[in-house]
Amino acid sequence: MSVTLLGPQRRPTVQHAVADLPPDALVATVTAGWQEREPEDAELTGLIGHPTVNLALHARWQDVLERDREYAQAEREHESALTELRQLYLEQLDHALRAAYGVAQHKDPRPRLRERALADAIAVVRLLDEQHEERIREAHTAFYGAWAPQERDAVAAHREEVRHLLGSASAVVLAGGHVGQLARVLHLFHVAPHLPPRVVAWSAGAMALTERLVLFHDHATHGVAQTEVFDDGIGAVHGLVLLPHARRRLRVDDPVRMAVLARRFHPARCVVLDDGTRLDLGPGDALPSDARIVDDTGAITTLATEHAS
Repeated sequence: MSVTLLGPQRRPTVQHAVADLPPDALVATVTAGWQEREPEDAELTGLIGHPTVNLALHARWQDVLERDREYAQAEREHESALTELRQLYLEQLDHALRAAYGVAQHKDPRPRLRERALADAIAVVRLLDEQHEERIREAHTAFYGAWAPQERDAVAAHREEVRHLLGSASAVVLAGGHVGQLARVLHLFHVAPHLPPRVVAWSAGAMALTERLVLFHDHATHGVAQTEVFDDGIGAVHGLVLLPHARRRLRVDDPVRMAVLARRFHPARCVVLDDGTRLDLGPGDALPSDARIVDDTGAITTLATEHAS
């Protein structure tokens, strides 16, 4: 499978990522992250320049909830439980991250002692992340075990249609939008095992391809302002934490926060997806040498520069 990750599409570049496909190649599109605006894909279809079919995953999810009210109620209760888990995690996470930042900024005359204390503080943050991930997975396992959506008529029918459409496509393009909603429907309709040979994605679409969804917004005017592990992605891309809109959402001029971010998710690479970015992943999801990453000092640099140093 060939994967191309793009930066935000304020100035569209998606057309270049599919330009080498045969003219008659069918391209499946996923705009479920746009939620109610999912059908408003005329501009995207025009840019792609190939025959397209929108998988309509958001509309399919809405249809499932309408046709299977019992399942819909169970899903609402599941979401309520996940929200409670998230709130408890964020309360713990806020204290742990503030402690890590404080240790990193401490003016200790013995930097080796500060470094050891910082490593311990980051280990606490990583432990909270791992425990939260495990509890989220346990909740999902219990829900899927109790309700087996794949065996419910409405879900099973949509899954089969999506599988057929993806089987006919040469490529799939995943747009941005609401990453939580996008990941939800990608999981529900079992998209990952049926991805075509070519995958192009940007922003939330790119994030959803990874193993875990990491939400970030240092400049939030209300609500959460800490980078958090939100849920599992579909795992089509490994070893990467993707940061679209990073320069608008992260304090990139704060080396302490950025260094903690990079070290927190190591060995995964924190990859900056700026406007205009195009990353064609190599074998084993290898990044190209010009990929911009956050290094352990908190600087944004290229992979080639990090290797050279």
